Amino acid sequence: MRVLVACEYSGTVRDAFIAKGHDAMSCDLLPTDKPGPHYQGDVFDIINDGWDLMIAHPPCTHLAVSGARWFKDKVTEQEEALDFVRRLINADVDRICIENPVSIISSKIRKPDQTIQPWQFGHGETKRTCLWLKRLPKLVPTDIVDGRDQRIWKLPPSTDRWKIRSTTFQGIANAMANQWGVE
Repeated sequence: MRVLVACEYSGTVRDAFIAKGHDAMSCDLLPTDKPGPHYQGDVFDIINDGWDLMIAHPPCTHLAVSGARWFKDKVTEQEEALDFVRRLINADVDRICIENPVSIISSKIRKPDQTIQPWQFGHGETKRTCLWLKRLPKLVPTDIVDGRDQRIWKLPPSTDRWKIRSTTFQGIANAMANQWGVE
């Protein structure tokens, strides 16, 4: 299966699919953190290259409700971000997952098909994540663990804070590859 992981610099989801034998590539404006198939550039340069599945992590900077207090100052940026999400959702790819934290996608485009938490997939953290699905089943929790720490939310300021906060938890990436990586 050919899998495009859009807006992913970390390679976490890409590598989970590669480990299951799939032809997977990450794509981001940034270089990848891990060696592997990666297109550095605009996802729309390669989106029509015959992918069977796309998992997209559009930037949440102007979408996440955690930043609602700044919404009035970034109307243009927000509309551009929503247009980007609409283009991803409407891409000519058979199966699509759009992943984002709780955001205005829910009120401006449509409600998510599913919300998940890292603690459902082997990590003792909370980070409510929404999934908008096209021709994909909901993810089934794989390893519900104790612990409900808001470690990601509590991260202190640093130059890498945004990178840490945006990296997909390995257990979620593995669940995507195991459950959606079937032909």
